[in-house]
Amino acid sequence: MIIDTHSHLNFKAYDKDRDEVIKRTQKEGVICIDVGTKYETSKNAVELAEKNEGIYAAIGMHPIHIKTDLLKLKMDEEEGAFEPLGEEFDKARYKNLVLRSRSDEGKNKVVAIGEIGLDYYYRPKGTTKTEKFKEKQKEIFVSQLDLAKELNLPVIIHCRMAHDDIIKILENYKDVAGVVHCFTGNWEQAQKYMDLGFYIGINGIIFKLNLDEVIKKVPLEKILTETDCPYLTPPEAKAERNEPIFVKYVIKKIAEIKNLSEDEIAGKTFNNAKKLFKI
Repeated sequence: MIIDTHSHLNFKAYDKDRDEVIKRTQKEGVICIDVGTKYETSKNAVELAEKNEGIYAAIGMHPIHIKTDLLKLKMDEEEGAFEPLGEEFDKARYKNLVLRSRSDEGKNKVVAIGEIGLDYYYRPKGTTKTEKFKEKQKEIFVSQLDLAKELNLPVIIHCRMAHDDIIKILENYKDVAGVVHCFTGNWEQAQKYMDLGFYIGINGIIFKLNLDEVIKKVPLEKILTETDCPYLTPPEAKAERNEPIFVKYVIKKIAEIKNLSEDEIAGKTFNNAKKLFKI
């Protein structure tokens, strides 16, 4: 079996054919973790997980969805070209999504808090506004780390242009485990995350950025495979929209870089995910 530890089947990109995509995923024997980015998509992820074998959920608020009057934001085409409406983080609402799942005997399919973190790629103009913007993100990030600690769940970290700040914060949460999703940092940063007990998430970004050195050096025991679908489609998939079954191309690329078999990569990363997410 293989695993996609970061999918977004809960997104509107799959509204027309979600059932067909899920059937393909199940037929290929791909387990996936469907990841929330705000309350609505987190709720949808939980519902998908509860209805479908082989799908688990993560719930959380992505930093781009934090309500702020400091920045008017419209995502580019690569990220869906949507305009985040902004949401106040309500810890109790997110906690209830987990508790509701746990109340259904035998289900308990919420396996992580995520995706959460910091994103400094889009930021307001001016030093004062930028600092306020960063502090607001840090505040929400810490609140969600506290939630993960309270619920004894790992976290799925989103980081863009903010590794130093995230590492500094995580140093105060050494009892919280997780994965740095869509890792784009350098080897030194990867080492710091691993020293804190984190896994390194590898997806289709490796077909756009040269992360060969990181992949070579990170022990296989610390790698997780993911797609971030519907984004970051591997070229070999020959499709516009990514989906969980295309994680096989990520596995293939990792195998080539590490000079190991695809079966070894698939098996070990699957076991890594089982260990982290307790699935």
